Amino acid sequence: MQVTCVCEGNSRKTRASEKTFMDECKEKATGEHAWVLNHLPEIYYSFDIEFSAESPQAQLKETYVDESEMRVVRGIILEELHPLSTLETERECAQVFYDIVQCHHWAWKYPRILHCDISIGNIMVREKNGQKYGVLNDWDLASWLSTQNEVSTSKFRTGTKPYMAHEQHSSKWQGPHRFRHDLESVFYVILLLVSLYSSPTEKVRFPSTGDDRYEKWHKQDDGVLLGQKGNIVRAGDWQPFPQPFFSGFTLWLAALQKNLRRGIFNLENHKHAVLAASQPLKPGRRPPQVPFFDEDTLGGYFSYKKVVMIMHQFNQEKLRTWGHEWQATLEEASSEDWELEELEEN
Repeated sequence: MQVTCVCEGNSRKTRASEKTFMDECKEKATGEHAWVLNHLPEIYYSFDIEFSAESPQAQLKETYVDESEMRVVRGIILEELHPLSTLETERECAQVFYDIVQCHHWAWKYPRILHCDISIGNIMVREKNGQKYGVLNDWDLASWLSTQNEVSTSKFRTGTKPYMAHEQHSSKWQGPHRFRHDLESVFYVILLLVSLYSSPTEKVRFPSTGDDRYEKWHKQDDGVLLGQKGNIVRAGDWQPFPQPFFSGFTLWLAALQKNLRRGIFNLENHKHAVLAASQPLKPGRRPPQVPFFDEDTLGGYFSYKKVVMIMHQFNQEKLRTWGHEWQATLEEASSEDWELEELEEN
């Protein structure tokens, strides 16, 4: 809801009980990193209200003591941002998604924060000096990388179901939440938008070329979503069917799925190798050596660099790349990189 500040003087402040994720981001976003401020929310004030011991919430906590955390009511007052429906062209949509990936990488590398809840509702737009910027909003479920391997006190998955990474729907998944899970969420955000909307403002009621099965993802349980998303990331012949307005996203989606598929294939091979190496050995046999596998990037196939190389241009035209780091990386990328990519595909 829209609100008006009626405070007197400079009374804007956040909770003092702990250092917030945005506090840490602002401390790091200086000098050559100042660009990221265009892609982070400006929070003016926040507060928590705890439930009383007699509340229904407290009774639920007592009943499910081993499975749930105590909830709080949290209020956040922040600068007004705009939803994706305010965008006018598919190129604007592409730039916003690319902005989000760049912002996400910066938060992961410098303040060492993972967002953990990429969804279509948490990607907003800031209009400033005639330009539109993608803003990664709602860091309420974010986590410090330093606590990435800690076991959550809640047995419930964090995230928004239609956009969660496929393996997070498995009852066997115990974490940790990795940055590639958030990048996979970006893939699903794009997929659902371009399949279910005829433009940023209009949702399709009876898709002509789009795939309406994704509409059901908002109501289906984890078992169904695990199967359907698993089929997408493993299929060698998968193809997206975006609405005509969003046809330019076909190459993005196909390339992202291809890299996901390669990475998941190699991850599963690695797990099989680890399992085989753990089996009892016959007398005189040496245990097999299992090569290192980078699970953060799925063996390098779904890294930030891979995603940026796919998303830095749209319809063969370059998008805006922020920050010297990625600008230098893209300048150094030569035709040999693309020849290697083609060789790997073969």
